[in-house]
Amino acid sequence: MLAREFLIGLVRLLVGASPRWVGPQTTDVQRIYFANHSSHIDTVALWSALPPSLRVKTRPVAAADYWGNGRLKRYVALGILNAVLINRDGDPSNDPLTPLCTALENGDSLIIFPEGTRRDQALPGDFKSGLFHLATRFPSVELIPVYLDNLHRSMPKGSFFPVPLVCTVRFGNPISLAGNEDKRSFLARARDAVIGLSK
Repeated sequence: MLAREFLIGLVRLLVGASPRWVGPQTTDVQRIYFANHSSHIDTVALWSALPPSLRVKTRPVAAADYWGNGRLKRYVALGILNAVLINRDGDPSNDPLTPLCTALENGDSLIIFPEGTRRDQALPGDFKSGLFHLATRFPSVELIPVYLDNLHRSMPKGSFFPVPLVCTVRFGNPISLAGNEDKRSFLARARDAVIGLSK
């Protein structure tokens, strides 16, 4: 798809988004890639850094109130990235994990940002519970920590266009939910796995 290749080329031109694999790269295993979140370009950078064989079956998870707002952003999210859009309206009757679970049940891999919002800092904040619930419901899905290096400087909150900087996408070894591990311990360990890739 021409638009997809154009977007990948543009991201690589502007921020590099060079992949660095600490863990296994090529695999047919279904995955959830979870990363720190500091800019609007994070989603596209991580997705672009995946090799084509993994990218084709990996869907970013994105906020409907941002990526679904406006014709161009909606086209990028749905037409190019094949994103899973979630609502953040706080309505307790709408489980935001439902579309993610549907995608995983259909065999897709996902890209998520467990902080739930962007932070203008190099290291991630506390993770929200979504990753824990997905790990509990889908124990066979690999959980891959990812660290997005330098994107908080390239396109911080409030920016409309990225500053050209060399940014790296580091993929770590998979983690899994231990048998009797509680939510707090797991989320802290998952966050530490992302932070560990920053060094």
